[in-house]
Amino acid sequence: MPSPRTQYIHALRFSSLTSLYDPLIALTGRERHVKETLLTIARLQPGHCVLDVGCGTGTLAVMAARKVPAIALHGLDGDAEILRRAALKATEAGVGLRLSHAMSDRMPYEGRLFDRVLSSLFFHHLPMDGKRATLREMLRVLKPGGELVIGDLGKPQNALMRVLSLTTQFLDGFETTRGNVQGVLPRLMREAGFAEVAVACQIPTFYGTVAIYRGIRP
Repeated sequence: MPSPRTQYIHALRFSSLTSLYDPLIALTGRERHVKETLLTIARLQPGHCVLDVGCGTGTLAVMAARKVPAIALHGLDGDAEILRRAALKATEAGVGLRLSHAMSDRMPYEGRLFDRVLSSLFFHHLPMDGKRATLREMLRVLKPGGELVIGDLGKPQNALMRVLSLTTQFLDGFETTRGNVQGVLPRLMREAGFAEVAVACQIPTFYGTVAIYRGIRP
């Protein structure tokens, strides 16, 4: 969901591959482990209002609802087709999920609305200015004391993870992924205004190191 000034990058770079996203990520990316770890770190509580930015097909949101049923769930994505799949997945799971078709740098929400903002495997699709703008929007829509938890391609833990991360960079583009593998997200989070920013966890996957980042809106 980069700004309209940049080219939209689909979940697997090309819209024709969207139908393959769920099975491919589940097969190659330790998806369930990554998302379960993200949700554990997010510490969702009953009554929380939660936003999943770059929600894709809704896997993370459905998992969140099953983990903590009494939450208000919202999902945002710039791809109308992938949102259609998310709506179907939520309906089949019996999960209430309010979906918004919008860009991450101009979210259609009032400020200070959410207790938690989550994002999984989305930031590596954004150019550097898109990452900055999205983080500013995330801060804006969070309540004071609310938390942001991001799971995404991070700085490789070792040489093997660096080699594996090249597959993601080749597929999704070196320009948008370069900052991720350089480990810039914590710095960008602090620059956007987040406090207590930390790399909470690093997970080796077939497409490189996935880091879980956490920050708080002061």
